[in-house]
Amino acid sequence: MITAEHGTITNEPRQITLDRPYLERHNGNVRADRATFFLSQQNQVDRVLAEGNVTSEARSSSDTRTKQEQASQIQGHADQAEFLFAPGEDLLRTATMSGHVHVEESGVQTMLGDAGRTVLDFAGQNELKKVHAVDAVRLRETKATTLQQPGVGNSPQDFELTAPAINFTIADGRILQHAVTEGAAQITIEQPQDGPNAPQQTLVTAAQFDADFGQTDGRNHLVRVHGAPNARIVNSSPGKPERVSVSDSVVATFLPQGGIEAVTQTGNVVYTDGANSSKQMQAWADSARYTPADQILLLQGSPRVASSGMATTASRIRINRTTGDALAEGDVKSTYSQLKEQPDGALLASSSPIHVTSQTMTAHSNGGAATYSGKVRLWQDSNVIEAPSVQFDRDHRSVTAQGSTTQPVQTMVVEPLKVKDAKRNSGIISESAAASPIAITGTKLTYTDSERKAHYEGGVVAKGPEFTASASTLDGFLVPRSQTSASKSISGPGQLDHMVAQGDVMIQQPSRRAEGQKLVYTSADDKFVLTGGPPSIFDAEQGKITGVSLTFFRRDDRVLVEGEASSPVVTTTRVAH
Repeated sequence: MITAEHGTITNEPRQITLDRPYLERHNGNVRADRATFFLSQQNQVDRVLAEGNVTSEARSSSDTRTKQEQASQIQGHADQAEFLFAPGEDLLRTATMSGHVHVEESGVQTMLGDAGRTVLDFAGQNELKKVHAVDAVRLRETKATTLQQPGVGNSPQDFELTAPAINFTIADGRILQHAVTEGAAQITIEQPQDGPNAPQQTLVTAAQFDADFGQTDGRNHLVRVHGAPNARIVNSSPGKPERVSVSDSVVATFLPQGGIEAVTQTGNVVYTDGANSSKQMQAWADSARYTPADQILLLQGSPRVASSGMATTASRIRINRTTGDALAEGDVKSTYSQLKEQPDGALLASSSPIHVTSQTMTAHSNGGAATYSGKVRLWQDSNVIEAPSVQFDRDHRSVTAQGSTTQPVQTMVVEPLKVKDAKRNSGIISESAAASPIAITGTKLTYTDSERKAHYEGGVVAKGPEFTASASTLDGFLVPRSQTSASKSISGPGQLDHMVAQGDVMIQQPSRRAEGQKLVYTSADDKFVLTGGPPSIFDAEQGKITGVSLTFFRRDDRVLVEGEASSPVVTTTRVAH
């Protein structure tokens, strides 16, 4: 059916010109300021040229649409439209819309399209099959606010696909089914933010995109977009550097209510957080899955993360693209390199790499600290710390290790070999032999390398050659690296200067046992000084000795006893062998 305000008919050429015509067909209608109908010799319409404010509306041919479907319409607008019909038939074959072409599907979710020119191909009974859009093509989806759930973090985002040209495949005359871009294409995602903050923006580019569409409640929406090759994702927020990830290909899946559900990159994935070179985080993996709702990038397939001289591998690594925090899981291995030697340090003082293995690792971008959990082993050269959980601060070279009575923290320190012992053993003082190990365990260890003090808590046990000491707490004071032979070569184990143990102290040796409340052990002369309780020492042959202070030695039988008198009483006791 055709209606118009005014019309003109000319015989040569055979054409009809209508002002403000309205053309209605069974599956849509067209309006314009003017339309010219070009007729064949048989007075059949061959071509229609509509000019000025051309608008069209497409509707479903079904009479069983739901309320949701009835609320959704597809409307188009252009400066000009040309319709070509099959010769001798009343069947539309192509329609070309040009000049500020705009297409909109309205309803609970809005889909918008813009182009300089679009060519629509029809088949059968005027059924639209294909659309070829060119000249700055833009396809947009705006979030469906009526479908958002308050308090849910996966609110949809605004989405936009741009390309020099896009080819669309149509089903049932009005349902978008598939689209393929031509030329360099780009996807833009606007992630809403809470409060007055500007939205985050994510740009996805690739040499080509192909998109699949679906229907929910009669409404067209994007389901999946695949891009390849040379896929690239750039995430930006106001006042923050851009986070960039590249890969061979990318696949974006979409929420039914609009917006991207996830973006998956595969093949040679490389991620960079955009920070300055000293703190920049980079990551590599076979695949990466990014979810805009929580800003998490999940790396799998031999993932590796490097930042500020620290590199970590694991089974999978999660990175928050907003905060830069990282979580590694499964067979975690970290290496801290680019370290400067610390002459005043001890356990972690050399320039050698520091290694950590564990089951999980959490690292924060705002500092050099990382927390490792599950069978943690941290070591530098010969110095090793083992615990269920370790918090390591690279910048301060400090460690907080947490264990339990069944899984204690374990460390090892050594005492320099004494001159008399070296002569007794071989007659020569050997640097390689200068190690008398002491293993220390407890439920917690706190250590900062600049202080050279290892503080142990909870059921502490120190076990060395010819003695075992237990206490509630123990502080081990270490020799500076600059004063050890290790400072001239690869660092050996940390060397103990002295240690102070407190609370229910007990020292056991092969032939005697001592108890007290405080112990000071000096490595240089193998001397134990026990006070508090009062202290006591028991020998199977000599019996029990008690005093205000007991001083005894690891490798001989002397015991010095200080009593209550103003002048100390010294008693020497020799234990028979």
